[in-house]
Amino acid sequence: MEKAVTFLRPIHWHQEVLWYNLIKMSLVIVQGNLLMLKVQDTPQPENRTVDTQAACQPAPCVCDTPPCQQQPQAENGPPCYLPQLKDMFPQPETVTAEGQDSQKMGVIGPWATGRVDWGPLSGLTGTRPVVDKYSISRYSEGEWRKHNADVLGGADKETHHANVVNFNGRQCAAYTAADTDKKQSDNTKRLSQRAHDVHRSKVDLERAVISMADEINLMELQRQRLKTAMGVLRMPESIAGECLDRRTGRLEPDLVRDKAEEELVKIRDLMGRMLKQMEEQLKHDKAIKQRTEMDWSDKKEVYDIEATNVGLRNTSTTLLFKPGATRFPEGQSTPESWEHYTKENLGLLQAELDRSIELRHFLESFLADMARDLRMQADRVDAALAMRIAETNEVRQRLENELIKTLRRIADTEKLVADMKQAIRNQDAAMKKAQTRLDNRMLRPRQESCRDVPQYGLVSEVKSIGESVSALKAQLQQAEESLQGLLTTRGDLEREIIVKRKSLYIDRDRCQEIRSHYPSTVALTGN
Repeated sequence: MEKAVTFLRPIHWHQEVLWYNLIKMSLVIVQGNLLMLKVQDTPQPENRTVDTQAACQPAPCVCDTPPCQQQPQAENGPPCYLPQLKDMFPQPETVTAEGQDSQKMGVIGPWATGRVDWGPLSGLTGTRPVVDKYSISRYSEGEWRKHNADVLGGADKETHHANVVNFNGRQCAAYTAADTDKKQSDNTKRLSQRAHDVHRSKVDLERAVISMADEINLMELQRQRLKTAMGVLRMPESIAGECLDRRTGRLEPDLVRDKAEEELVKIRDLMGRMLKQMEEQLKHDKAIKQRTEMDWSDKKEVYDIEATNVGLRNTSTTLLFKPGATRFPEGQSTPESWEHYTKENLGLLQAELDRSIELRHFLESFLADMARDLRMQADRVDAALAMRIAETNEVRQRLENELIKTLRRIADTEKLVADMKQAIRNQDAAMKKAQTRLDNRMLRPRQESCRDVPQYGLVSEVKSIGESVSALKAQLQQAEESLQGLLTTRGDLEREIIVKRKSLYIDRDRCQEIRSHYPSTVALTGN
């Protein structure tokens, strides 16, 4: 049992190969057992032993004839150089007279490392001996016959495969020639139709580009006319800008975004609105024109390429092998997206063309309307500025009145502080007198130092004077704090009065003076 386990134990083989060999060996053993049962059922002559080793190995040959030709071949059996039925059975152990197993391999010398437990099933179980320079042999006769069968079977298989390949190759050559001619003809028709579609789209784009170029020229003329008309309107813009710059010089409390400043900002926005709109429209027109021209250029290039492809023949001198041409480049469009892109470009160009024409027509009435709007805006600015001046002047007068009241209150508070300090000083004499009396009574001897009614009266007097002084000091502190607050208020009022006077100077003496030179409506129209 231990020998069988040792025989089946894999050495340095992968686990999957082990399981495969074990299963295969099990099938062989089962088949061998079935055959042995049949042999046992067959009657055998008595006192006859079968030398399995002699049956498996050929007898030594002393002539020039091969061993397989010297022995008679079994009827309907395989040749001796092909696998035999006995190769499927394990060989029994045979012991010689010296007590050694003749089926086991011995060693050559003390340095040999080869395995000596070789058996006929070594190739199936994965326990083939280690082969090195000291080993006797590597393969058994059964393995040699199996190798011959594999070589002969491979030759027959390759011969049959060569015949099949010869037939298939000739059939494939005839079919591919006809199929290639048909596909070339179909693709030539497709390329011709594609070239026609590209040419039609190219003509449409070219016509649209010419229309947009004419419209851009007209828009450029209108823009030059508008810029010339705006030269007359420079004065209102300069007046508005000067007023905004002057009003930024107001001091921080008056640096607010009031109605006057909002109206001035509207003037500046109104001046550049139309010019900006014209320039934006020109940018859009040029952009869509450039996009359409690029599309037209691409289609012209594609048309030339497709025309060249249609004109190619199998005998053309420019034909070359280009294996990389069969790839699909990234970002390729589909026929639907290609047609949609062309229609989209034409639609965008037509929309911009209509918008540009509408803008040019609107420009005719814009100059008169702009002059009227500027005049109305100027009147609103003047009204807002006058209202702001009146409000600022009113606040200034109110601040000056409050400043006068504050100065009077400061004078009264300063007199109160002086009176409170004098009242506190007046309490010092009474405090000294009461404390001196108490100190003198401390000099009375022994039993005469009596805690009598005068003693309680003097102590009460000192306490009352101290409380009075504390109350006077509290009132003095409040008076001083009030005086300090009045002084702070006076500083704030004086500073605000300065701010309001500065704002009045800017709005009334500078801005109104500048805006008195505002042009009239007739001058704004350019007449």
